[in-house]
Amino acid sequence: MKDAVDMYPPQVPLVTEVWSIWQSLAAARRNILELIPEIALHQPIVSGKMGRPWHMVMDPDALRRILLEKVEDYPKSDVTKNILRPAIGESLFVAEGAHWRWQRRAAAPVFTHRNIANLAPIMSAAADRSCARIAEHTGRATDLYTEMMTAAFEVISDVTFSGDEQFDRKAVHRAVDGYIDQAAKVSILDIIAAPAWVPRPSRIMGSTAMKQMKQMSDGVIDNRRDKGPGDIPDLLDLLLAGEDPKTQRTMNTAELRDNLLTFIVAGHETTALTLSWALYLCAFDQDVQDTLRTEAQSVLAGRTATADDLPNLPYTRQVIDETLRMYPPAAFLSRTAQKDDTLCDRPIKRKDTVTLPIYALHRSHALWPDPHRFDPDRFNGKQEINRYAYLPFGDGPRICIGASFAIQEAVIMLATILSRFKFTRVEGKDPKPVLILTLRPEGGVWLNVEEA
Repeated sequence: MKDAVDMYPPQVPLVTEVWSIWQSLAAARRNILELIPEIALHQPIVSGKMGRPWHMVMDPDALRRILLEKVEDYPKSDVTKNILRPAIGESLFVAEGAHWRWQRRAAAPVFTHRNIANLAPIMSAAADRSCARIAEHTGRATDLYTEMMTAAFEVISDVTFSGDEQFDRKAVHRAVDGYIDQAAKVSILDIIAAPAWVPRPSRIMGSTAMKQMKQMSDGVIDNRRDKGPGDIPDLLDLLLAGEDPKTQRTMNTAELRDNLLTFIVAGHETTALTLSWALYLCAFDQDVQDTLRTEAQSVLAGRTATADDLPNLPYTRQVIDETLRMYPPAAFLSRTAQKDDTLCDRPIKRKDTVTLPIYALHRSHALWPDPHRFDPDRFNGKQEINRYAYLPFGDGPRICIGASFAIQEAVIMLATILSRFKFTRVEGKDPKPVLILTLRPEGGVWLNVEEA
């Protein structure tokens, strides 16, 4: 019989004892997922106190209440806003209430099926370039996480600021990564619920590069406003043309910039992580990899995947869906209750922290059979899945606006790459899931590369 290491891909060791506030802070700065108690994989709700009362919710009905029925009563937590606001301002991801609603209405037409399909050639071209770089490592190991970050950033920068020479892609990439590395870790001031106006030193230190990036982005936006759109509108063109149908309000330069930076940060990071983990999981389970490759080679016949191929790549989509279940990029969401409420028969008081540990939800023994096992057949359409048991993109009115964009890119990239290459694990180099702002593979995703 295989041992657990061979049966299951890497998972996070969850806490089985009560920790002090200092132990909790150390864990949060090391890996936020380590704050999740093991019991959360078996219960609908777990509560405790760390500075202020907190509640981890894994019950689908309660999650529906938080994300859909009572969404205004559960806005993003102050900790989340404090971390992200210096980078992306009052954009869609951070804004609340009326300010969020008008921006969402103005931006929604940007992400129609037609507009996303029109951007697919950029994704296909990036897949070709990625394959060319991977081919250079044939016969040896390479870090596919680094490669997927490069490929996904090429896509998001091409669909956001296409053709703008003023847009320094490398500088933006460095600024985004630097800010996340320095500023996204939880502070003791966050743990004890200190007011937002109390400075967090790491976020001050991480802000210089972001300020420079914002100035550069403002210049690109103003230049595009004067120049007008290209033949195929990119995200900037579409947002410049966007208007809230209810108020006729349009985005000014700062609002455009903050939302574009949000799409850049979220758009490349989440897709790159999904692809990195998917490639690792396919190397972990060669039967899955062989099945996906057979499908991709049959459909593509040596060419690069396009948006038109997506309906014919159902197993590739299943692998993406199962990857998002096991390693959701946004693996831990946090809300602050604005009113007294009841969840799972437990009283929730105003100002209590309510967390949605998506990592635990997706591995709940009450919701998923053998949840730590990698099994794309969970998503073959034959098994009923509770909508609020699977939340890689959230749900309700604040569901990720770019979800279909991310899925399209991930399927195009994964099918193209695995139609041309075979990957195997490198002994002793399995990645460790670590969540700071997103769920990253610590140590990279080192795989051996062979031609398929």
